[in-house]
Amino acid sequence: MNAIQMILVVLVAFLAGMEGILDEWQFHQPLVACTLIGLVTGHLDLGIILGGQLQMIALGWANIGAAVAPDAALASIASAIILVESGQGTKGVGTATGIAIPLAVAGLFLTMIVRTISTAIVHIMDADAKKASWRKINMWQWIDVCLQGLRIAVPAALLLAIPSTTVQHWLGLMPTWLAQGMSIGGAMVVAVGYAMVINMMASKEVWPFFAIGFALAAIKDLTLIALGAIGLSLALMYLALESKGGNGNGKGGSSSNDNSDTGDPLGDIIDDY
Repeated sequence: MNAIQMILVVLVAFLAGMEGILDEWQFHQPLVACTLIGLVTGHLDLGIILGGQLQMIALGWANIGAAVAPDAALASIASAIILVESGQGTKGVGTATGIAIPLAVAGLFLTMIVRTISTAIVHIMDADAKKASWRKINMWQWIDVCLQGLRIAVPAALLLAIPSTTVQHWLGLMPTWLAQGMSIGGAMVVAVGYAMVINMMASKEVWPFFAIGFALAAIKDLTLIALGAIGLSLALMYLALESKGGNGNGKGGSSSNDNSDTGDPLGDIIDDY
């Protein structure tokens, strides 16, 4: 990895750290972060594969109240750098995925440090607000956001400072059983991440679509594009039926249906007949 590539990697890491707070361009999402790392290092295919794996894990991660989710940005950037420097190609994706999980948890420590500093900065901004010093308030806002970027950029720079031969040597010392175990564990965590999403969106209206998708996924002849097209079609059909169900009450059915909107679009349409 040459100097220009290293600078670009640190820049991507900096943006990913800021986006962990801003949520504007989603640079902190694994699929985006790993793809960008793969792009600037000349390993786009590896970045996309690793990003897709980690994105499935991070689907259910969210900051809820005082509970902070694992750091997806640090996990994505660090594991992508390790994968590129390992030189193992697609064989190293499983190991990189397994390494990403403890990195995501370790990233919580850095997050808490930066958030603690941010609390002090907020008090400084409060004092500047009483003095109507808007320029200082704006300056402290930028400093606070840049601290979030440095939270990911500094570890990325430290990883880049390690020669690739050293990384390859360390990974080579890893026993086969450990590497295989990390690959299996990473695949299991993917299922856990998807299960977290299902748990959040589970409702009586959604479960039938999940069952249909689960059955269709077992058909080997269907590609991801075909499954996506089927899912999009079902979603559009549901929205169309929902619109008709909301507008159809009281038009063609009995008077008892005037106030019978139960929130179930399919049931409303059936009741009209």
